[in-house]
Amino acid sequence: MPEIESKNSNIPIHVGIIMDGNRRWAKERNLPTFEGHAIGYEKMKKLPGWFFSRGVKILSLFAFSAENWNRQAAEVNYLMKLLEKAVEINLLELAKKNNYKILISGRIEELPGDLPAKCLEIMKETKANNRGIINVCLNYGGRAEIVDAMRKMIKNKVELEQVHEGMIKKYLYQTDLSDPDIIVRTSGEERLSGFLTWQSVYSELFFMKKYWPDFEELDVDVILREYAERKRRHGGD
Repeated sequence: MPEIESKNSNIPIHVGIIMDGNRRWAKERNLPTFEGHAIGYEKMKKLPGWFFSRGVKILSLFAFSAENWNRQAAEVNYLMKLLEKAVEINLLELAKKNNYKILISGRIEELPGDLPAKCLEIMKETKANNRGIINVCLNYGGRAEIVDAMRKMIKNKVELEQVHEGMIKKYLYQTDLSDPDIIVRTSGEERLSGFLTWQSVYSELFFMKKYWPDFEELDVDVILREYAERKRRHGGD
C-alpha cells in the first residue's frame, strides 16, 4: 500500500462518494451514454478494495438519486439493470469474498421488479460481516430521508418533548453509521445534490475535476492526503 505523506496521518473512518460525470465522459468521446455508465460501474466495483486497504472503514456511494427517475426511460432502465446486477452478483460476491457488510439506503420499496427483495436479501446475508461497510445509496434523497424519518416518528407517536437530534438520527435509514468524515464529488460540480443531507453537516468536502470513469486508485491517495492536511473544527474553534 502506498504510504500517505502528510502533516497528519489521520485516516477518515467514513468516506462518501458522489460518482458524477458518466454521461459527460461518454459525450466528450462521442460514445453512447450507456458506455459511460458501464465504465463508471466497473470503477465502482474497485472502490472498496482501494479504500478499505488504506484503513477506511465505511464507504457510502451515491449510486442513484431519487431525482434520476427524471432521465430518459431507456437510460433509467439500463441503470436499473446495472444496479440489479451489482446487488445480485457483484456486490454479493465481493462481500462474501472479503467479509464486507452491504447496506442499501433509500426508498428501496419503490424500486422496480425484484430489486427491493434483492436489496433486503443482500443486507440480510452480509449483516454479520465486519471487514468494511459498503453503504449504497439507491433511490436516495437527503430530504426524502428526513421526511421518511419524520413519518416514522409520527407513526410511532413520538412525543414533542422527545424530539431531538439523537431521536431523529434513530429514525434515519442507517442509524448506526457514523457521519461521513469527507465527501468527494467528481466531475467538477461543487454541490452535494441531496447526498447525506442530515449526516454531512460537518463533513469535509472535496471536489474533483475529473469525471467518474477517469477515477483511479491514485485518486484515493489524493483524497486521503487532502483529508489528513485539514483541521476539522466542528464549529468549536
